[in-house]
Amino acid sequence: MTNFIPIFPLSIVVYPGESLNLHIFEPRYKQLINECYKEAKPFGIPPIVNNEVQEMGTLVNVMEIVNVQENGEMDIKTKGAGVFRILELIKSVPDKLYSGAIVNHPANLMTTGKKALMIKVVNAIRELHKLLKINKDFNKPDEELTAYDLAHHAGLSLEDEYELLKLLREEQRQEFLKRHLAKVLPVIAQMETLKDRVKLNGHFKNLSSFRFED
Repeated sequence: MTNFIPIFPLSIVVYPGESLNLHIFEPRYKQLINECYKEAKPFGIPPIVNNEVQEMGTLVNVMEIVNVQENGEMDIKTKGAGVFRILELIKSVPDKLYSGAIVNHPANLMTTGKKALMIKVVNAIRELHKLLKINKDFNKPDEELTAYDLAHHAGLSLEDEYELLKLLREEQRQEFLKRHLAKVLPVIAQMETLKDRVKLNGHFKNLSSFRFED
């Protein structure tokens, strides 16, 4: 299916199923949000990476307008839906302040993927958080987690988060996270060891000396 959608390009990647709170202050996006909320229609968030609007993005539904200020600025709650691909950017939409795009909606397999692989990914992310001394809750039982649920917890760069968005099979997304964590974890572990060594520098040390054999 091909259709027109209003778009709200941002320097973030939003995934299907993700909840996102936004503060809206620009006139064009105040118009966009008011229309989408009133008409119960979604808008698209294509990521801006390296100062360019990317081809793939995520449809987002306005779930609630939480607060509207006197100047029209508003706080809203949104939720990611499906993935779209931009076929043509419409920078100027007649009678509208915002831009839009002609898009299609590629098939995106949201199966459970490979359970054994997901267990490895979840454990690796928990190991990463342990090394970084942070505590994060995934807000779901482990058996219900998907790659989309974990992507923002894995220390991906914006570019890597976008690369994951382009993958349209859950097994591919799981494998992407596994490879990323396999590269990152040894580096973080090494940094932690280095930090411990630096902390010890300048302290009195009780060390056994090397014993030469007679």
